[in-house]
Formats: sequence, structure tokens, C-alpha cells
Amino acid sequence: MRHFLTLKDYTKEEILEILELAHQIKTETKNKVFKDYMPKNTLGMIFEKSSTRTRVSFEVGIYQLGGVGLFLSSNDIQLGRGEPMSDTSRVVSSMVDMVMIRTFEQTKIDEFAKYSKVPVINGLTNEYHPVQLMADYLTIQEAGLDKDLVVSYVGDGNNLAHSWLMLASKLGFELRIATPKGYEVNEDILNDAKEFAKESGAKIIIGNDPKEACKDATIITTDTWVSMGQEEEKEKRLKDFGGYIVDEAMMNLGAKNAMFLHCLPAYRGYEVSEEVIEGDRSLVFEEAENRLHAQKGVMVWLNKQLKK
Repeated sequence: MRHFLTLKDYTKEEILEILELAHQIKTETKNKVFKDYMPKNTLGMIFEKSSTRTRVSFEVGIYQLGGVGLFLSSNDIQLGRGEPMSDTSRVVSSMVDMVMIRTFEQTKIDEFAKYSKVPVINGLTNEYHPVQLMADYLTIQEAGLDKDLVVSYVGDGNNLAHSWLMLASKLGFELRIATPKGYEVNEDILNDAKEFAKESGAKIIIGNDPKEACKDATIITTDTWVSMGQEEEKEKRLKDFGGYIVDEAMMNLGAKNAMFLHCLPAYRGYEVSEEVIEGDRSLVFEEAENRLHAQKGVMVWLNKQLKK
């Protein structure tokens, strides 16, 4: 049984197949054609971390596919009262057709998947955010920027940076990551990406100079400097990330057709300027909508694997 826990587990062909399916379903949706790809299927949505885009996109997505979503916060289920993840997995997966989890450590979702009777989707962990990257690449494809793609990621070496490493190393495009010293990506994940890059031909450049990373890039992207659970570090982080804001000057270092992405929520004046996120070179809100369509592609693809 296939899960969607990290792009590390997927081939280039599988990733592109899911994206093609997402594009097809999006086109149908825009034309008001709603096919019951997953009739009467139930999606259990476990949230240990709150979210706007993840909840709305998954709940609307499963509904548009013909099913229904069940919102389960850690305050509402026994998981929040100390029940082992393995027990929660065996119980919940015996009653639903698919599970999405948004949690903290990757080990938690790995354990849930180990005991699950149904496919499990990673809605975000501390280490990875694979559904976001599927939406990002769908947005890049729609903008016609997937050929000769050069992505510059500027900011924290977090779950988003790790997922960019996985996507680039699988699909074979150039990725440049610039982080402040002390905020680099996880070394083990970087090494995995380098191994995958040997097969795909991806070019991965890691450094600390955001301007160098953005030079002639076709996509410039970033993430919040203070993620959920890091609020106590805010003042230190704002100081350490000085010079990493994606503003007009930074965007002007990119290629003439360079576009900006951000997974949201965005904090204007910190990691991105108001002018950039609201400007003509921003694809941020198209990217946000594509969470809905990309995740429908993931759910339908996983559902199809069960029938093979």
C-alpha cells in the first residue's frame, strides 16, 4: 500500500503522473464538472498543528471528489490524551478510507503509516511538507516555467527547504538554497538529495548568500522565519535573518521572467516585502489555490493504487 509521506518515496514518473492527474481534475473543476472519483470515501484529517490552507483544501477536495472529510484535532481525540500513535492509527484507519495528518515529528506520521490499514498523507511535519511542493510545481507548470527551471529558496532550512531538495533531486532541476549560518538544511536530507541528483541530473547549490542564489533564477521562494512553535526565538531569528527579505531588489536579481512563490502565511516586511507579494511577479495566491487541486491529485492517485 502506498502512502504520501515524503517525495523521497516517489519516482519522477510518479510525481509527474500525480501532477497530470491534478491538472486534469482542476480543469474539470473549473468547467463545473465534478466527477465522483472517490464516492462515499471518508478522509480522516488529524491536526496536531492548526492550519488554514491544509484544512480547507483537504476538506473541500474530498467533498468535490465525492467523499467527506472528518476534522480531528488532537483536543478532540484520544491522541491528545496520551494514546499511542499506533493505537490511534489502528482504530481510525479501520473506520475511514484515507488519513491526512498534520503533526510535528516525521517519526509520528511514519509510525501512524506503519500501523494504518489505509493510505496516509503528510499534511506537514517538522521535516517535510510534500503536498505544498506538489502545489508549487503545479503552479510552476501552469506558468510555463518548468523548462530550464532554476529555483532559489531564500530563508530557513526547514521542512519547506527539505521538500524542495526532494523535488529538485527527483525531477532534475537546479535548486539553490541560501540560509543564514546556523539555519542550514538537515545534513542527512541533503545527502539523500545529492544521491537522487546523481540519477536525475539535478544541480543542488547550498550557501549563505541570498543575492548569489537569486541571480538569474526563474523562481524565487521563501518561507516564514518564525514557524509554529518557534515564537520564543522570534527576536533572535529576526536579527539573524537580516538581509534575507525577498524585496524588489532581490527579485530584480532573478531572470527577466522570474516569479515569486510563498507557501503562506506570509509576514510582510519580514521574509517578503509588500510590493513583491502583491506585485505582478507573485504567484502566491494561485499557488495557494493549487493546494486544493494538487491534493485531489494525490488522493485520487493513492486511491487508484489500492485497486491495482
